[in-house]
Amino acid sequence: MLILDNIISDRGSRYAVAGQPCASEDEAKQLVKELCRRKKFAKATHNTWALLTADAPVKNDDGESGAGMVILRMLEREGVYDHLVVVTRWFGGKHLGGDRFRHVQEAVRIYLEETRLGGKTE
Repeated sequence: MLILDNIISDRGSRYAVAGQPCASEDEAKQLVKELCRRKKFAKATHNTWALLTADAPVKNDDGESGAGMVILRMLEREGVYDHLVVVTRWFGGKHLGGDRFRHVQEAVRIYLEETRLGGKTE
């Protein structure tokens, strides 16, 4: 699994993004479980994720209500199928309000750019 750590920091909260090819919801759950075996990720406040497959879209907010949908929409917009993307947040003590969704979106954008999975070219 490719992990891009400490990519965003805001008011004490820190973000990472990770992902890899994945074909099913069961496989996605197993991959997230493996990610959380790493002590740092196990201690995270949220490990939100999404996966777009031919069968159905799958997402998990992990307590960060709405974050899974943000990831899923970005995968749909870029046409990225069968690839799990996980956005991790370590809460820094100050609420971020709507900025937290902007950070999730930016984390996914960074991941898609780094892996060249995004369907759009500049």
